[in-house]
Amino acid sequence: MKALKAAELRKLFLDFFKSKSHSIIPSASLIPENDPTVLFTAAGMHPLVPYLLGQPHPLGKRLADTQKCLRTDDIEEVGDPSHLTFFEMLGSWSLGDYFKKEAIGMSYEFLTSNKFLGIPSEVLHFTCFAGDSDAPRDNESAQAWEKLGIPKERIHFNPKKDNWWGPAGLTGPCGPDTEMFVDTGKPKCSPGCAPGCACGKYFEIWNDVFMEYEKTVEGKFTRLAQQNVDTGMGLERTAAILQGKPTVFETELFSPIMLKLRELSTNYDERSARIIADHLRAATFVLGDDKAVAPSNVEQGYILRRLVRRAIRHGRMMGIDGNFCGEIARQVVSINSGQWPELSRNSKFIHSQLEAEEERFGKTLERGLHEFGKLFSASPSISGKDAFLLFQSYGFPLEMTQELAKEKGGKVDAVAFDSEYSKHQETSRVGAEKKFKSGLADHSDMTIKLHTATHLLQAALRMVLGTHVTQKGSNITPERLRFDFTHPEKMTPEQVKKTEDLVNMQIGRFLPVKREEMTLEEAQKAGALAFFAGKYEKGKVSVYSAGDFSKEVCTGPHVDNTGKLGKFKILKEEAVSAGVRRIKAVLEPAK
Repeated sequence: MKALKAAELRKLFLDFFKSKSHSIIPSASLIPENDPTVLFTAAGMHPLVPYLLGQPHPLGKRLADTQKCLRTDDIEEVGDPSHLTFFEMLGSWSLGDYFKKEAIGMSYEFLTSNKFLGIPSEVLHFTCFAGDSDAPRDNESAQAWEKLGIPKERIHFNPKKDNWWGPAGLTGPCGPDTEMFVDTGKPKCSPGCAPGCACGKYFEIWNDVFMEYEKTVEGKFTRLAQQNVDTGMGLERTAAILQGKPTVFETELFSPIMLKLRELSTNYDERSARIIADHLRAATFVLGDDKAVAPSNVEQGYILRRLVRRAIRHGRMMGIDGNFCGEIARQVVSINSGQWPELSRNSKFIHSQLEAEEERFGKTLERGLHEFGKLFSASPSISGKDAFLLFQSYGFPLEMTQELAKEKGGKVDAVAFDSEYSKHQETSRVGAEKKFKSGLADHSDMTIKLHTATHLLQAALRMVLGTHVTQKGSNITPERLRFDFTHPEKMTPEQVKKTEDLVNMQIGRFLPVKREEMTLEEAQKAGALAFFAGKYEKGKVSVYSAGDFSKEVCTGPHVDNTGKLGKFKILKEEAVSAGVRRIKAVLEPAK
């Protein structure tokens, strides 16, 4: 087994798949584009959903990358040896090309060959889908492992909860998976101990998902016309096991951060240090993304604020006085900017936002803790009203109040908190969390129409306000579109009306919407907008044109004619942050 550094592992993985005729694609943004069901990119496959559903990818049917991901599903587990909020996912895809036998063969070669990871075959175990009423037992994968020389006693069958991936949302591509585990050599915790047991004997190192089904809105599983392969290997966890490290926090990706926290603290605690390191690393990557996100009380900003404030509280528990988030962020940037240059490029924004958030929360943290102590002394069950008081007056996210109560054996009325929260006309935390935890883009007719409308909106804004207008992000649900763009001042009512009229004029022209493939350079020469060009570094890209009005580099999907959109109406224009405005708009039935 090779003791590879993370950078070496990343390069070896991508080089391996390049040798297998896979095109290497750049990581998508952490902030999803035109995906209403997730706040952050939580898996490597999220940016590729249109291609998994059959749309041709400009770079072909075989792809590989390392994707930035962020999840809070397991945030309570952060602090243990392996759980992380932000992580890199090494992934490869076959979009209707090869399938189970070939994918399993590649996985086995990369894991065991001395040219690559060099893991002894005898320490590897494999799991496959056991089958149920929705889909049959995956004997094909098991047989593929057997043909590679794996004895049957090291091939295990598990139910859907263990060996089925997706869809994380209500609908979308999904299928059985086969997972690969390393036996760490620890003794079994019980006679039934097997891969998937939480005792730590078996370490999951890789996962091959066979997306051969699509879950419908009725909850049925139908066969996809295109059979896909989606593999995933966590960079941080795999680097730790290759290096023989018992935790991810002892690899070079974290050790400088942990050392700095030891220097800063007067009451060092390993679990708190891990939480701080994880949360501020995640926050640095969110703030360092080219799509501007700042701490706030809604959506991505809420998750970001929650991470930073939880880190600050654990810092105080370790005796760290004064501001320290910036020092940890500097370590994160130093460790990662070679692979992720956007961190250096956006370092000023990272530090200014962390400093501002730390100042805001630092002023109220001690008073809020004192108030919590008084409330808890009166009753170990914190009411929703009191939890909202801690949120509104002292900046405590609900999860922080829940954590404080749990540490003392109490509880919080979260349902009543949400009721108080929604009364103040803010996006519900519960709604944000549900959106975050779900998975795939909604490809309903209305969402596709609104996606096309955002292209018309952006072109109209550039005509009305000027070519300084660039997209900073968008979010689309079946009910409305939300579009963030650069502009230094509030739009006048006349500008809003003119923009709305321009969009409706293009809808009334019944413009054909066409997709073409070309290189990024060709697209830009043709006048296509590509504000997130870093995503399209190599090969061909998809360019969508709405007649002669708009032309953008985009992954789709779109309607085929603007006449199908209905009537476009702007509901609101508001500020998001310095120099960034937001428009919310809807499509109404044509009269």
